[in-house]
Amino acid sequence: MITGELKNRIDSIWNIFWTGGLTNPLEVIEQMTYLMFIRDLDDTDNMRAKEAAMLGLPHRSIFEGDVLVGERSIDGSQLKWSVFRDFPAGKMYTVMQEWVFPFIKNLHGDKNSAYSKYMDDAIFKLPTPLMLDKVVSAMDELYRMMSEQQHSDVRGDVYEYLLSKLAQSGVNGQFRTPRHIIRMMVDLMQPRPDDVICDPACGTSGFLVSAGEYLKENHKQDIFYNRQRKDHYMNEMFHGFDMDRTMLRIGAMNMMTHGVDNPTIEYRDSLSDQNPDKDQYSLILANPPFKGSLDADIVSTDLLKVCKTKKTELLFLALFLRMLRVGGRCACIVPDGVLFGSSTAHKAIRKTIIEENRLEAVISMPSGVFKPYAGVSTGILIFTKTGHGGTDNVWFYDMKADGFSLDDKRTEVKENDIPDIIARFHNREAEHDRARTDKSFFVPKDEIVQNDYDLSINKYKKTEYKPVEYAPTAQILAELNALEAQIQQGLKELEGMV
Repeated sequence: MITGELKNRIDSIWNIFWTGGLTNPLEVIEQMTYLMFIRDLDDTDNMRAKEAAMLGLPHRSIFEGDVLVGERSIDGSQLKWSVFRDFPAGKMYTVMQEWVFPFIKNLHGDKNSAYSKYMDDAIFKLPTPLMLDKVVSAMDELYRMMSEQQHSDVRGDVYEYLLSKLAQSGVNGQFRTPRHIIRMMVDLMQPRPDDVICDPACGTSGFLVSAGEYLKENHKQDIFYNRQRKDHYMNEMFHGFDMDRTMLRIGAMNMMTHGVDNPTIEYRDSLSDQNPDKDQYSLILANPPFKGSLDADIVSTDLLKVCKTKKTELLFLALFLRMLRVGGRCACIVPDGVLFGSSTAHKAIRKTIIEENRLEAVISMPSGVFKPYAGVSTGILIFTKTGHGGTDNVWFYDMKADGFSLDDKRTEVKENDIPDIIARFHNREAEHDRARTDKSFFVPKDEIVQNDYDLSINKYKKTEYKPVEYAPTAQILAELNALEAQIQQGLKELEGMV
């Protein structure tokens, strides 16, 4: 989580927009994202140049030589944040409006790319040179503060805090899945270089970015020294869908900043007939919206055949099964109601996952994980699409702590089950002897079936009651009388001193 000092800096930038006449939270976040992206382009270009030099690979800077903006040829160096930030306010505003912004809008040569599609209608809305000058100076200070916290994903936390302002303002109710929960899910699934990864409710593309970072950390040689796999990574591996163009724009820029040139980020209602994807993906990572219910008329009939319901959390599970290819894996966050709901639709989707596919794990998370935005209790389901069953024993884990306090402040604490969850999940063979009183244990499929496919951990976990021996009543009364006598003696001594 970000510090109070960082929050104050972001708030001060927000106030510059607010006092300058930009009061729509969505517009403020859009403009801040554009500016962060422009600044990141400079940093990323420098970093790639250093990496290429270390690896002995050729590198051509996007700012090198003359750059074509519209019909004009411009010295590319003037488009770098580190250069134009030192211009006088009037010149900086002209450069930003007439050169830099058109440059980033057409940065990706492929007009059909996610970036090009969602940047096409992007508008530079800062109204005055003075306001731009103030924002650029404030952003430099923000980045200086961020650089001092390199031990954590400050960039992701800054996005989370920005998006929290949407929720506070009652606009769209957007919020990020906490970065450490995303990373835990990615570490549990361990993406592979040949995976085709999808998030059907991608928002700012947090899951896709984290999967890409995991692959860079663990499979750098396999991907970046193999032309075919690098092409797959850049153009075919990552797929994300959402119904909010602002989120898609942020997501596309987020992916590009993290080194993925051409992800498939599309405007799509994943639950409707707009989404034809079937048997296509090898890995789905998602935290789909739990917005209650929707109009059954707009839901794909394929999904309603699996579970006839209007509840989005159940329909998304049916969707994941349809979108995965055989052998494809899924890790998704669900509200607790999905695990134990007694309606026909709840039971039907759980039965489908257990009987027709392979349910591997159920991780119960504490209700404070999504605070301060929501206090809902959630769990993580991990399953593999087989089409013919395969569930044998299901691994349960009762997460009690995620490294942060479970109140609205979410301050960092020592208690953290996440490393234990990851280690135990990848060594489940050693888990068979665990007792039901432990944090993790196996439950046989037959027992789950007998319990109406209930996946609530409380149904199977046993509480260990330890006997406590107390002194005999007569002894306790004698001790109380002795204490009373001491108190009376003390009072007499005080009275004598008055």
